[in-house]
Formats: sequence, C-alpha cells, structure tokens
Amino acid sequence: MKIASLVVRAMPADFPAVQASLSAIPGVELHGASAESGRIIVTVEDGEGWSVADSILAVNMAPKVHGVTLAYEYTDEGLEHLEA
Repeated sequence: MKIASLVVRAMPADFPAVQASLSAIPGVELHGASAESGRIIVTVEDGEGWSVADSILAVNMAPKVHGVTLAYEYTDEGLEHLEA
C-alpha cells in the first residue's frame, strides 16, 4: 500500500472546476478546502491499474492547478524484510 497527502494550490474562483477534475483522478480523495488560503487537501492511494506517482502527476497537471506540495507519503513495501 502506498498513500500520499497533497496540498493543492488554486484560485478560489476555480475550486469547483479543480475539485471536479481532481475527483476524476484514480485514487484521489478530497478532504477539505480553504478559499481564504487557496488550498485544497487531498490524499492519493494506489490501486489496481494505477500508481500513486501517476495520480500525483495527474493532480499536478490538472487544469487550473497552480502548484502541488507533497505533505506526507507512506508505503508498507519492504516492511516484511525488517526484523522485529
């Protein structure tokens, strides 16, 4: 499992269009938005047929998105090799 949290920057007037395009990206879930700061908080999770990296790139390339900040990233890959 891989998961990432992103802060997406956009103009508040563009929030409806940005949120609609982000919702259409596989693995993306919207969690909140602040028109005052121009930020939308989303998480991205991998799944069958797509990767977190692909979805993060799609978020960054979405129309009217001004910037994306990776706030958190987690993967459980490789944990089975660690000794307790």
